[in-house]
Amino acid sequence: MNNYIKGTVREIFYQTDKGYMVGIFKVKSFEGKDLEKYLNRTITFTGIFPELSKNADYILYGELITHPKYGVQFNVTAYEKILPESNDGIINYLSSNIFSGVGIKTATKIVERLGDNVLDIILEDYEALLIIPNMTEKKAKKIHETLKSESDSYKTVIKLQNIGFNMNDASKIYNYYKEETLNLIEGNIYDIIEKIAGISFITIDKIAMNLDVDKKSDKRIEACILYIMLELCLKNGNTYNELEDIYIGVTNYLNINLMIEEFDYYLLNLNKGNKIIIESAAYYLKDYFDAEKNIALSISKLNNNVSFPYNNLDKLITKLERKNKIKYDYQQRTAIKESMEHNFLIITGGPGTGKTTILKTMVSLYKEIKEITNENLIETIALLAPTGRAAKRIKETTGINATTIHRFLKWNKETNEFAVNINNKSLVKLVIIDEVSMIDTFLLSNLLYGLNSNVKIIMVGDHNQLPSVGSGQVLQDLITSNMVPVIELNNLYRQKENSYIINLAHEIKNGDLSDEWHLKQEDYNFIECERNQIKDIIVKLCQNAIEKKYAVKDIQVLVPMYKGINGIDQINNTLQDVFNPKSNDKKEIIYRDQVYRENDKVLQAKNNNDLNISNGDLGTIKKISKNDGKDIITIDFEGELVDYSLSDLEDVLIGYAISIHKSQGSEFDIVIIPMDLSFNRMLYRKLIYTAITRTKKSLLLVGQKEAFVRSVKNDFETKRKTSLVKMIKTMSI
Repeated sequence: MNNYIKGTVREIFYQTDKGYMVGIFKVKSFEGKDLEKYLNRTITFTGIFPELSKNADYILYGELITHPKYGVQFNVTAYEKILPESNDGIINYLSSNIFSGVGIKTATKIVERLGDNVLDIILEDYEALLIIPNMTEKKAKKIHETLKSESDSYKTVIKLQNIGFNMNDASKIYNYYKEETLNLIEGNIYDIIEKIAGISFITIDKIAMNLDVDKKSDKRIEACILYIMLELCLKNGNTYNELEDIYIGVTNYLNINLMIEEFDYYLLNLNKGNKIIIESAAYYLKDYFDAEKNIALSISKLNNNVSFPYNNLDKLITKLERKNKIKYDYQQRTAIKESMEHNFLIITGGPGTGKTTILKTMVSLYKEIKEITNENLIETIALLAPTGRAAKRIKETTGINATTIHRFLKWNKETNEFAVNINNKSLVKLVIIDEVSMIDTFLLSNLLYGLNSNVKIIMVGDHNQLPSVGSGQVLQDLITSNMVPVIELNNLYRQKENSYIINLAHEIKNGDLSDEWHLKQEDYNFIECERNQIKDIIVKLCQNAIEKKYAVKDIQVLVPMYKGINGIDQINNTLQDVFNPKSNDKKEIIYRDQVYRENDKVLQAKNNNDLNISNGDLGTIKKISKNDGKDIITIDFEGELVDYSLSDLEDVLIGYAISIHKSQGSEFDIVIIPMDLSFNRMLYRKLIYTAITRTKKSLLLVGQKEAFVRSVKNDFETKRKTSLVKMIKTMSI
């Protein structure tokens, strides 16, 4: 903590209930590079603080950063409260808004009567203030308590840091527990995990063991049970777990002898405390149980709401067919009609069956029936998708603005909360959600919390694709329940003459390959080679595509795994030199051993609502520059220029090769997929099906044919433990 600024908080203009603050700081002295220009000037500061007072003096430790939207800021990682030393400073301090009811006259009298050590004297004994004229005992106690609180807060935060918490976590803890913080640390440190989001069991347990907490304490065992249940859900995509899995996980982690009878006691105690739900042999974390229950209840209500048939739908659809110069088959026409007649509908089907195509007609039909103008369209209809690229595809197809679910719900990254929620619902009347297979249980539950009960929801997706990265398999479960209306589109339309890709996708889906997959087709080729030749052949294919004037963004290598000689990391390092070789006219920067170079193709790996960029978005580094001595990386996401700081690159990957999971919701002209037997557990049907269905024009498989055949035959996938089918059946009776 060498860098600091010392001075006065002039303004706090943004503050959350989690302690995150943004304000203006007047710098009186400093230590560190690039800070001299702010001496006797103000600077914007950001950070998490247990308490901060306007017009009070502090030392703020941290560093200058450049926010892409708000410019240069001082990011605070630690701080100290400075009690004023001069008489004038003490008078200003005591008469500030920190001490209610104390004006300049009273403050001046206090300093004159009690002398230079006035603050220490007040801290030691409030009765010292009683010699001040007109001072009441009540007011004296209040001044004493306020001063003590001001002094204690940062001392507590410093103590928390000394036992192992970082500044942000220490501030969050103090913000929640205030003066009870140190009592909590001594009593039940594990309470922090439940009360404060973002502080993990691993962090708390490590600190607890350093504080000599009993390894077999009830609080530790119960906290470990909750941690293991969460880890099992995250790892396996479950919404509940079984007793044996939880027991093995807990005893292995704690490395203690724990009889199953004792273990049952802890589970029952957690159940009694409403932290877990036990139903038969299923053990749920309460949040998971509530989320599935909310989905089942909300959709059952929508499904049971009375809907009215429209007499002239066929005529209106025919009219739209003529307008859009398209002809719908019986399945598509049925889907369009039922989307108007039902309050909840699922439309599913493989690639090329026209799922996205009919969305435009659905929106147009709804607009005409409800007499919606373009002016109030955005207030009435919401087109949503899990990723930014999927949302852009809907917009391209329908001509109507679409957005990610996170943006629609106004997700706050800092607090991980949604502004659109059960207490602040959206007023939209029609919601169409594409790529639903990617939506996990919590995201769908939060979306349903944010919608009114009279909304109409149409879900569109391919249930044969990979399930969500997060827990649950909502699309598959809703279809399996047989309790909601589902239209499955089977006829192939996105298929040119001599096209093979769509046929191959459906063969893979059915697990029944024809002999044609061996043969080179106009839009498909399998290049057989040994695993140590795969990378070199991928390089040649990319070079050929470049020579044919394909844009880098239209060429995508999709890989099942990150590690290994044919993994994402190795292929990206190689392709970076193919697509964007090092040169003197291109700046580059190294972050965590990865070279980022101007003109590099990159992938955003996590949602970043501050930057309006979604998980899975692909962009190009346009410029690497410096601003106030800090590195700025400007990335172009399909025409939207976004400035990244160096630390933002933590969630940015080189994007010439990406994972198949990250490609969901996207399409590319040329898709190249390595087929390597060493991928082993990642060679299964849904994965290869998902990869192949990302292709628009040309599909190239490279490697061992046995790996491809094995992946198509292998319909095994980890069976996710979910209860949505059971719940929705129960609620629909």
